[in-house]
Amino acid sequence: MRKRKLMAQINVVPFIDVILVLLIVFMIATPSLRTGEIELPSVGQTLTPTSADPIEVTIHRDGRIDVGAGATGQRNLSRAQAVARIQTLQGPGGRAVVIAADRRVAYEQVVELLGALHAAGVRRVGLAAREGQ
Repeated sequence: MRKRKLMAQINVVPFIDVILVLLIVFMIATPSLRTGEIELPSVGQTLTPTSADPIEVTIHRDGRIDVGAGATGQRNLSRAQAVARIQTLQGPGGRAVVIAADRRVAYEQVVELLGALHAAGVRRVGLAAREGQ
């Protein structure tokens, strides 16, 4: 009696079946993954401030408080006036507030403004910092 020699072969048919099933699943699922398109700004396009931009608050070393930037900002406000102005600018959308203070401003002034904003119900308040200056 003659011994049969074992043949070592790989059956690739099940592998091809699995790959085809995965291909079909991904072809069906891919169009549903698109949630929207992003409009990127072009090179020549000017950036305009939106209502989602944070409200900039600046505390100067002499204690002056400025709310807003540029021509629309208000200068030389007291703490109570600044809090009232921030409340009106923040509105129901809850815009973020960023406080930038001169490095020579007493930390107490910044904390007092933070406390006044918190007491007035202003949320999403952050502190600005610059590197290397």
